[in-house]
Amino acid sequence: MTNSGETIDQHRRRLVGATALAFAAAELGLTRGGSAQTASPSLPQVKREAHTSFGPLKQINAGVLSVGYVEAGPPNGSPVILLHGWPYDIHDYIDVAPVLAARGYRVIIPHLRGHGSTHFLDTATPRSGQQAAIGVDVIALMDALKIPTAVLAGYDWGGRAACVVAAPLARALHRAGSGQRLSYSRHRPRRDAAPG
Repeated sequence: MTNSGETIDQHRRRLVGATALAFAAAELGLTRGGSAQTASPSLPQVKREAHTSFGPLKQINAGVLSVGYVEAGPPNGSPVILLHGWPYDIHDYIDVAPVLAARGYRVIIPHLRGHGSTHFLDTATPRSGQQAAIGVDVIALMDALKIPTAVLAGYDWGGRAACVVAAPLARALHRAGSGQRLSYSRHRPRRDAAPG
């Protein structure tokens, strides 16, 4: 959330965007494994400050919140949920979302509780900024959008919330061993074969 008296740190926005893109690209298999004989990873070029706005802001009731979010990419694409930190907002991903959407991913960027148009449905609901509460918000959003499986990427509060969502999978992650990756699934972990 940005007040008129606050300025946007463009350097931080670019750093956060590039970091999120790198993590999402690695999880989504957009990079190739490294070796001396292969070319550089095929990360798409992100043009700094090339985008200035998202599509229309949407609202959906999810758990105890009415969540404001933006969406990019095809509605039937593999979902990627990008989670911002505090005190920033969804605009940290303004240059990242179009790159992932162009690759065919359904990109969802919600305002976390206390940010943007996201608000509590009931004024009597106790307020909490605990990471567990934000993690539950993410699961409620996935349920409301009927998304059983998604790649989560975030930083600061959003990164911790993604870890909270993934925490129940800790045993499955341990059993998966090296050479496999897990995507978050609301119902069960899905093991994918390691990329090429």
